[in-house]
Formats: sequence, structure tokens, C-alpha cells
Amino acid sequence: MTSNEPPRASDAGPVYDVVVLAGGAARRLGGADKPGVRVGGRALLDRVLAACTDASTTVVVADPRPTARPVIWAREDPPGGGPLAALDAGLRHTAARYVLVLSADLPFLQEGTARTLLTVLRTGGADGVLLTDADGRDQPLVAAYRTSSLRHELAALAKEHGALTGLPLRRLTAALDLTRVPDPVASFDCDTWDDIATARARIREHDHVLDEWISAVKDELGIDLDVDTGVLLDLARDAAHGVARPAAPLTTFLVGYAAAQAGGDPEAVAEASRKAAALALRWAEEADGDTAAAPDGARETRPDAG
Repeated sequence: MTSNEPPRASDAGPVYDVVVLAGGAARRLGGADKPGVRVGGRALLDRVLAACTDASTTVVVADPRPTARPVIWAREDPPGGGPLAALDAGLRHTAARYVLVLSADLPFLQEGTARTLLTVLRTGGADGVLLTDADGRDQPLVAAYRTSSLRHELAALAKEHGALTGLPLRRLTAALDLTRVPDPVASFDCDTWDDIATARARIREHDHVLDEWISAVKDELGIDLDVDTGVLLDLARDAAHGVARPAAPLTTFLVGYAAAQAGGDPEAVAEASRKAAALALRWAEEADGDTAAAPDGARETRPDAG
């Protein structure tokens, strides 16, 4: 089914819902609780939820569990009825024109990926936009769809087969007009313990570890704030070099405290960082001036008598 609906001006914003399918049996993990498996200190499900925080409604199809942010819980009837039955159960709680459909085992899904999928969908005429993996295979559970297209085809399949229970996902995707976006990283899913080990190793690589750590800390502390980590790192460096090494963590803590008192937004963090960095530079300049005035390293300690 192909939709010919023209994009509307109101579509410019991120108005969408999310359905996360998290109730699978995880047989290749020996029946482990896959959504709860931790990668980078965070449950896989929480990592997925962090990529779509601006959704209007977030539905997780699974038995309820603690999560880093509130969601709506749904369950197919009977439980374990397969992906189409689970998707249908989740869609019953959605109202937005577009819906992200995600599995709960995507360790590298990012907000940027969600925005890309939705943008391509809104500006095109397809029923859905999905990622393809490193081998070029479709990943229909890392995708954005027109909600009306999903409902239409699910209803048609239920009428044809009497129920959606047990039907494979390809029965749905074969009936849809889909656009494909290659992304071997965001589409990486964790089906086996080897996949889990690969994901855990990747986030500890030098190029990723800092961003992963900051994201994990914000998730753990319930902080939804984007800050310029470069500014904070520069501040920590200046404090360590210009004052003393222990000054770096203490200074960044005080900057955070001051920013919170000033409203806690990114501008408050930037302003507090600027002031502290300027102070650290003045401190270092004074020390350099003292050294220049006393080349032999001996400093005058006697007060100026005038």
C-alpha cells in the first residue's frame, strides 16, 4: 500500500509515536531477559528508549519492568503471539500520523537515526523507511512507518488469516512500499551473546567511550541536558594545569552546581564554564608572572612595606 498524502506544514516537527517490541523469547540468548541485558551499564531497552525521548507516546509491548523513563505497556493476546500480534497491540495505543517501530536490542540506536528515518518518511511517498544492515538485509524493526499504512495492512492480514498470531513480519513488509537507508551501526542488533560482547567492546573504544559514559550518567541521574563536553573538558584541563590536578573534578562539579542554580539549561552551563575557565586562566597567569619576576624560583614572601 502506497500513500500519496502530501506533506503538511505541521509535519516539520517531530510529531510521532514509538512502538518497541520487547517481548520475544530470546532463544539464541538461552532465554535470557534480553531487554534487561546491560551494554555500557544500561539495559538494552533503556538505550533504545533514549533515542526517542521526544515521541508523543512511547509504547513498549512486553510485561512491565522498571525503565529509565515512563512508557505505556501493552501485550499481545496471547503473549508470545509473534511480531505482528505485538505490533498490533502496540498500535492500539498510538494516535500520531507516523510511528517508529523498534526492537529492544539496538545498542547503537541514536536520536539522529530516528530523525533521519522520520524525515525521509515525511518528505517521501513511501509507506515506511527502514534501515538495512551491513549485509544489506532489511531491518523492519528499525523503521518509521505511516501509521495508517500499518493499520490497513494489519487489518487485511487479520481478515485473511483469521488472526495475526504466529504470522511472520515479512507478511506485513511485503505488502508495503518501503524506502531503505543503509546504516550498519544503528541497525546492529543483539541476538546472541557474541553480539552482546561485540557491542560492549565497541562502546569502550577510544572514539566512543566518552560519549557513551556521558549518556549513561545522564540516564542514571535522570538528566535530559545536552551540553558542550568540549567546553567542560577544556575547563578541566585549564584547572588541572593552572591550579592543581585535583582542581579539575572539583571545578567541574561546582560549575554544574552553579548552572543548576541558574536554571540548569545548556546556556547556564556554558556561562558557568566560561567564568570558571577565565578564573583558571587568571590564576595561571599570576603564577607565570610570579615565576617571571623571580627567575631563580625564590619568591618574595615579605609584605610590601610601601
